[in-house]
Amino acid sequence: MDKFTSNMKVARLVEANYRLLGVLARVGIDGSFGEKTVSEVCISSGLDPDTIILLCEVYTFPSFKPSMELLRRCHVGDILRYMHQSHDYYLNRAISEMEKSITKLLEPCQQKQQDVVWNFFRGYKVEVKNHFGFEEQEVIPYVQGLIIGQTRPGFSIDRFEENHSNIDEKLGDFKNLVMKSLPAVCDNDIRLDLLVRIYALQEDLKCHTYIEDHVLVPMVRLLENPQRLHERTHEQDEEPEQRLELSDREKEILVSVAQGLLNKEIADKHNISINTVITHRKNITRKTGIRTVPGLTVYAILNNLIDINSIE
Repeated sequence: MDKFTSNMKVARLVEANYRLLGVLARVGIDGSFGEKTVSEVCISSGLDPDTIILLCEVYTFPSFKPSMELLRRCHVGDILRYMHQSHDYYLNRAISEMEKSITKLLEPCQQKQQDVVWNFFRGYKVEVKNHFGFEEQEVIPYVQGLIIGQTRPGFSIDRFEENHSNIDEKLGDFKNLVMKSLPAVCDNDIRLDLLVRIYALQEDLKCHTYIEDHVLVPMVRLLENPQRLHERTHEQDEEPEQRLELSDREKEILVSVAQGLLNKEIADKHNISINTVITHRKNITRKTGIRTVPGLTVYAILNNLIDINSIE
């Protein structure tokens, strides 16, 4: 199937990608669509068919890129509805269910191991709440105002891009910690269940972020100034994950990172150049699959490279 159309039956979309059941539910289309087409269910739900098809294609086809012509036809109000309901789903369902799995998974672990894992995950949850809070309190009301012709001096969608943090990176670190660093005493079935939930959330967030960056932003730019037709793309090459052992020197550098030292301080401590420190840190990230300092700190504790009591 090359692409979706509005005259297709909704059931056929779902057969092509079952994850669309959740996406459709977020915009108000429940599972009682029967033999109805996308156009029919959209009309009955007060939705624009082109916009719903666009959302479905983002979630189904990795190479999909919306044209400016398509974005002009779509309704930004439906994108806002999707965003708002997605925020609720992530916080109150996806992350909430993950917390239940984490509680069960950590039961046989030592208390200090439980504490460090929970501190990391709760830190991630705070970042997610702050990320969504900015969108709910600032971005969505701003766009809703533009729809009815109201502008807000000093605010533009460019500010959204400036504050648009990557909430997927820390989740990727947590996945690697669960998969590679938690002790074998943890129940394997629960670990697998949690990993499946993390992977599913990562994929969903990736699509969600793409919609914000490549659908919402250019649509809002058109509302701000119809003459601005430039699309921006943000593509990142992801390095393949590898399971490689850290060298003794890399372990020393990792401990210093976990202790909160800056690159210059690490270089002075180990009598090496800053460039060498940077190279070691890149290798540590490549080998562990963990990119953030909090994630590397948890990795060091779980792998007995540093004592939790030595972390300030």
